[in-house]
Amino acid sequence: MSSPGISENSRRIARNTVLLYFRMGVMMLIGLITYRIIIRALGIDDYGVYSVVGGVVTMAMLVMNTVSSAISRFITVGLGEGNPLNLKKAFGTSVVVMACFCVLLVLLAETLGVWYLHNKLILPEGRMAAAEVVLQTSLIVLVVNLLSVPYTAVINAHEHMGAYAWISILEAVLKLLVALGVWLSPADKLITYAWLLVAVAFIARGAYALYSFVKFPETHFPLRADRQLVREMGAFAGWNFVGSGAYMLNTQGVNQLMNVFGVQVNAARGIADKVEQIVRQFATNIALALNPALTKAYVSGNKEYAFELVYKGSKYYFWILWTLFLPFLTDAGSLLRLWLGEIPPEASLFTSLTLLCFVIDFTPGTLNVLEQANGRIRRYYLYTSLTAVMAFVITFIAYRSGAPAYTGYVAFIGCYLLKSLVMLRIAHQDTGLPIGEYMKKAIVPAVTPGLITLVILVALSCVIPEAWWRFFVMAALSALCMGGFIWRFGLTPGEKAYVKSKLQRS
Repeated sequence: MSSPGISENSRRIARNTVLLYFRMGVMMLIGLITYRIIIRALGIDDYGVYSVVGGVVTMAMLVMNTVSSAISRFITVGLGEGNPLNLKKAFGTSVVVMACFCVLLVLLAETLGVWYLHNKLILPEGRMAAAEVVLQTSLIVLVVNLLSVPYTAVINAHEHMGAYAWISILEAVLKLLVALGVWLSPADKLITYAWLLVAVAFIARGAYALYSFVKFPETHFPLRADRQLVREMGAFAGWNFVGSGAYMLNTQGVNQLMNVFGVQVNAARGIADKVEQIVRQFATNIALALNPALTKAYVSGNKEYAFELVYKGSKYYFWILWTLFLPFLTDAGSLLRLWLGEIPPEASLFTSLTLLCFVIDFTPGTLNVLEQANGRIRRYYLYTSLTAVMAFVITFIAYRSGAPAYTGYVAFIGCYLLKSLVMLRIAHQDTGLPIGEYMKKAIVPAVTPGLITLVILVALSCVIPEAWWRFFVMAALSALCMGGFIWRFGLTPGEKAYVKSKLQRS
């Protein structure tokens, strides 16, 4: 039986989702322009150098997102308890934990990272000095981003998505200005790009910290860490880091392995990763709006509503990502050439495979949030990480045996499908989430419209001639078919009634 608060939660999730989609639309438009300028300014080889050496920045984002969700969990619980002292303890402790993570990562980068750069990477002649600058500036960006995690976590926990949206747009505009600056710079463009990104990191992350300091009393100094909470949060964030570490190994780690094929292959993977970042925004906007509500529902004892959010989240994630993925399956190359001009030969295939990997990895993401809300995560992250890291091991062995570059994606797909099953099993054991209900309410209604639309689009791609405009035709058909089949097979009666009421009001 639903409580009166659930409808208000749903409205808040909807409002935040709309706000975040506005942010996404603006950022995507700016990002497309920015990326076209920067890849033209740097060139394929220098962009490949930045992609493989500056992968620490991408690593920073992955670490930041994962550890941020862990910290958000403690702050959200503090909000739910309504105790300002506990909330301040949670924030102060999170700052200490993140500072420790920064020290650890700096030590690793300045020892193993420098050694790997000088002894293992294959770089174009004469670009080692620029690569050293990229490594050090990327490390600065990493530290700045990680130290800002407690502040962004507070904003997310309080569900102030307006501030999050506007500061993100500011960051996107600054990166566009950076791209224009690199284009016009008479100096070494790769080094200029690396240092300008440091400036953007300080400005954007400073804005998050300033907003949090002004709006939320728990962020005020002096910051005090609670020893018991340090142990709990450190263990919690540590196990989250293990989970994100497996993903980093299978993305940035495989990017390093691909360096044996040359920096042009790294550039192709970098282009594919950029497309994934754009698509990721569509899914993470729902996650940002949904995750705090899911956590609050579970920790307050409302398991029924928490489980419903798990089902809906997985279903919605798949629909959004699959709709965006399908046009790339047949026409990625034509769109990339239209967008960027010259592209590496592997960019088209890598883009399609990257998006498919992302669909498989992101769809069961609400299970991860549910486990974090539950708090008993050691076994969960241990088993799921061991399953996921098999992809890196398989890729390493395959490359040593002479397998083609795309083998890394195939290994990722197989291992992460297995990982999803492990996640579901452990979530059932830890929280009581019904496996049958998850399959019935999340997977079946998600996959059914997707498979039908896939068959239709593949058949049409054999009929419609190849041309630059075919991507846009296939994208429109993908959206129409997915929309129709989602209505027919994916939505519950309650969801259909909600959509009808919204259409009638508009």
